[in-house]
Formats: sequence, structure tokens, C-alpha cells
Amino acid sequence: MSNTTYSVRRGSIIWLTITALFMAMNILLSMSVFSLPVPGGHLYFNDVIIDTAAILLDPVGAFIVGGIGAFLGDAFFYPAPMFVSLVTHGLQAIVVSLIAHRVLQKKPFLSSLIAVTVGALIMVAGYTLGRAFVYSTPEYAIIKLPFQFLQAGVGAVVSLLLLYPMRLRSTFDRVIRQP
Repeated sequence: MSNTTYSVRRGSIIWLTITALFMAMNILLSMSVFSLPVPGGHLYFNDVIIDTAAILLDPVGAFIVGGIGAFLGDAFFYPAPMFVSLVTHGLQAIVVSLIAHRVLQKKPFLSSLIAVTVGALIMVAGYTLGRAFVYSTPEYAIIKLPFQFLQAGVGAVVSLLLLYPMRLRSTFDRVIRQP
């Protein structure tokens, strides 16, 4: 197994609090009020939270934030895609967390860049398949494809900006790190 250590020990009070805070932010950003209208729906910004949390937390916390948070956001505000969101954002969050913590450990920005890129592809593929087969048609899924790439790209870029140039990752590690 890898010698990966996470900043926060799973199950601790701080882990629960941070995971719950990120999950609440994910749920809030699932509301149409915080989205941009696009043809056939809305462009949501919860990928920013999912990618950010996945880079900061372990895979279990990332899944709770990404998968369960997106599931609950959809259940409250637009239930049709909630299971698609659970699987897609859950898988996205786990993969982003694993790559960010286990690939190129000495180069965290590059590792995070690779992680959010793979996560974006998972999100686009998951929602495209979900739209095509679960609650819509293949034609509708193709029409929405550019907006899925835009949503995933904005989430990836903004999360990296928050984590590195704006120093959220180093601040998080300095303030939250468990001895």
C-alpha cells in the first residue's frame, strides 16, 4: 500500500466538520439560484467544490462531498438525475482524491492538474451517459455536451486557482494538519 498520508484523520471531529461543510456547499451550489441558464438546463458550479474537497480530503470524504452531496442537492432541487449524480460525482471525487494524493507526490500542482483533468472527463462521460440512457435521449445528451465540458473545465480551473495561487491548500494543511 502507498505511504500516503492525508491532512485530516478520517473520522475525527475536524474531518467530519470539514466534510459536512464541503457537502453543504455542494448542495447549495446545486440550486438553480447559483447556476447559469444554458440551452436545455443550467450550468452548475458544484464541480469547484467537488474538485477542491477531493484534493484536500481522503477518497471517503471526497465521495461523501461529491457523490452524496450531489445526490442530496438533486434530491432537494431536481430529483431526476440524482442517481446519475451520485455515481458520476462520487466516482469523480474518489478518482481526483486518489490521483491528487498518490501520483507525483513531490509535485502537488501537477498531480492536482492531472487529477482534475481525469475527474472532468469522468464527469462529462457520466452525465452524457446518464442523460442519454437514464432520463433523456442521446440527442439531448449530445446537445448538452459542450456545456458539460464547460462546467467540468470551470470546476477544474477554479478549484486549482483556489488551491494554489490563492493558497487554500497550503493554508488548509498548515491550519488543519493533525500531529
